[in-house]
This record gives sequence, structure tokens and C-alpha cells, in this order.
Amino acid sequence: MNRKTFLTGAFALATVGLSMPAFAQAIPATVDQPVTISYYNYNLASAGIGAEATKKMIADFEKANPNIKVEGIGASSADITSRIQADVAAGRIPDVVQMVFSDLNFTVDNLGAVALEDIVPAGELAAHFEGIAPNGLKLGVVNGKTYGLAYTFSTPVLFYNADLFRAAGLDPENPPKTWADVKAAALTIVDKTDAEGIATGIFGPSAGDWLFQGVLRSNNGGIISADRKQLSFAEPASVEAVAMLRDLYDSGAYTNVEVQAAMEGMASGKIGMYLQTSAIQGFLVKGAEGKFDLRATTMPRFGEKPQRPNNSGSALVILSKDPLKQRAAWELMKAMTSKEAYTVITSQIGYLPLRTDIVDDPKYLGEWVKKHPLIKPNLEQLAILERWESFPGPNYRQIQKTMMEGAELAVFGGVDPAEAMKAAQDNGQALMPK
Repeated sequence: MNRKTFLTGAFALATVGLSMPAFAQAIPATVDQPVTISYYNYNLASAGIGAEATKKMIADFEKANPNIKVEGIGASSADITSRIQADVAAGRIPDVVQMVFSDLNFTVDNLGAVALEDIVPAGELAAHFEGIAPNGLKLGVVNGKTYGLAYTFSTPVLFYNADLFRAAGLDPENPPKTWADVKAAALTIVDKTDAEGIATGIFGPSAGDWLFQGVLRSNNGGIISADRKQLSFAEPASVEAVAMLRDLYDSGAYTNVEVQAAMEGMASGKIGMYLQTSAIQGFLVKGAEGKFDLRATTMPRFGEKPQRPNNSGSALVILSKDPLKQRAAWELMKAMTSKEAYTVITSQIGYLPLRTDIVDDPKYLGEWVKKHPLIKPNLEQLAILERWESFPGPNYRQIQKTMMEGAELAVFGGVDPAEAMKAAQDNGQALMPK
């Protein structure tokens, strides 16, 4: 991975603010009096994706910043935006929030997100951005300004149980690379062992649509036109990707289980392969330790078409309008995206280390990476990462839900994929901004 490219790109993005006019309301240089800030965080709501690690980072921050008290508020990734929206409407404006990337545009347009360039001195902003992968930084940019500071995210990773591969007569040194390979391996595991073949985190109430988007893109499909006016998930390439999932399920290779059940099944050695965010890596490693050989590889591709993974995860966003709390929130954001924080975030949770210069540094992740190769597929895919698209307008969540319900009917409900996706697209288009 080209470290110089990452550093140069990050600095170029950061210095956009140098040509901006003076801040509308500059924050104070320090927090010189006691202040309490609220921090809405979805990792706090789930032990499986880093609650304890997040609590420790907050505690370390408070110890280093005795004037700042952080009130951590946990809400699931599926519910955090509606929780924030309700609190804003009630006048309880959160100070800093962990915002799912697909909800960032809505947060900027409707919830009063604050652009970092408008409150943080340009030199300070550039100094903190230096060393962060530009593919991460750009995900938080809306209308030319940084409203979200990339925090925790990953690419889709195919976890697999090497012991089950061996038991089924498969070679764990050569894991599946294509969806056809996945189907063949999964069916062999089902036939030769008492385990399930493959599960995914694509569907379910807490799944969102980030994994689904990566599957469609990898077949050169998509969800929306370039001008963001016309939905496109019923186009032939997208339908073909959905039909592949349907075939995987119909064949008996693909097990339809809820996300938490799939995580637990993989962690207990009862599932051969699991396509999901690397954020669950810590949970799976703990379950597999001393029991089976857990490994990981990149997301499957369609034939010779390249993988086109998009990100999962979140950015940190300031909503507070109080300058002192904004400074405190910015200090928290800096701490949560520091070299020390990404060492914890990667090693204890499983997200990408967006400060890529720590990967080989023995002071941070260098020794850990040598002992934990599961992170390598995630790092490989960072170089080809594509943006998790959000739908425009206030009905963005309903459009997403309509699309995913159509796909579920096609994959698990016996409805023809082309018909299911066309009906979903027609219904979703009616919800688009006019």
C-alpha cells in the first residue's frame, strides 16, 4: 500500500479549508472549565461490535481531559438516527454522534450537522487529518465540507472455518474467490459435515443495505443513477446479482438466519463461511479461540469481474451549537481517531485502521498484525473502496427498506427476481424527491 499517496491525499483534502473564509463561530482554543458532552455511539449498544473497547477509550479520554465528562449513550446502528432525530425535535441536541454513513446526508440537511471547516482552525484540522487514508476522509465530505470525520468502518470480509474446509476435503489455503466457488464449497460443507455452508449479513432488520450494495456493484449493477434522480436496482446487472443469491439459497448452500444468530453460529463453528463486516472480527476470534481455525478472505467476485466493495460503518459528527461543547466534542473526535485509538479499534474490534502508517509500526499495530492475518483482506480492499450510497430526500430510509424487502422476496420468498426488484423500484421511485 502506498503510504505517500495516503499522506499526500489526506493533506490535500485537509487543506481545502485553508482557502475558506473566516469561521462563522470559532471554537475556543482549549476547554478551561468543566463541561459535559453527550456522545451517541452504536458500538456502546452491542457487545459484539466493541462496547467494552469503546468504554475504555472514553475512560482514557476523560482521564487525559479532566475538564471533559463524556455521557455515552448507546443505540443500535439501525436506530441511532431516529433516536437522534427525536432528541433534536425535543430540544435535546446531542453534542457529538457516531453517524452511519448512509445517514450522513440526512444529518447535514435536516439535523444541523456542523462542518469542521466552519469551527476548527484550518491548520489544526490539517494537522489531525495528516496520515488518515483519503479514501476514508472523503466519505465524510458533503457539499465540499467535512461534516463527518471517518471513524469506524470496514469492507465486506468472507470469514471461513478452515477446520470445516479440511473436514469437507476442501483446501483452506485456497478459499473461494468467486460466488460460483462459494456455492461449490458451501454445498460440499453441507454434504460432508453437519455444518451450514454460508450465511451473510446482507439481510435482516439491522443489516441496512451496505453489503447488498457491494454485491450489486461487483456485478456492475447499482442502486441509483449518477444524477441521483432515478433508482436503478431493477436494472439487469443488479437483478442478475439478486438472482445469484436466490440460486445460492435454493441450492441449499445459503442459510437464511438473522444477523446475531449468524454471528453466533460462525463463532461456535457451526457455519462454514460468513460474509460480513470485519467489525465482528473480535467476536468471532473470541468464539473460535482454542476451538477452530478462523480465517478470512476478500469478498467474492462475479466470474472475472473485479470486486467493488463499499464501506460499512460510521463517521463522527458534531451537532452542538455551543462553542465550548464543540471544542470538547472536537477533542473527543481527535482522540477517537488517533493512532492510539485505531490501535484499539482494529485490534479489539476489527475495523480498518484508517491511519495506515500504524499498520507496520511496532509501537502500534505492527506486532499485532503479524499475529492476526484476518485484517489483511480488509486492508487490501481499502485501496479499491467505493462509497456506500445513500438515497436522497427525507424518505431515504423508506426507499432503502423498500429495496431490501424486494430483494428478500426475490431471494427467500420465491418471487421472480426481476419482478420483485421492478416492483420495489417503482414503489421506491414514488418516494424520491420530485
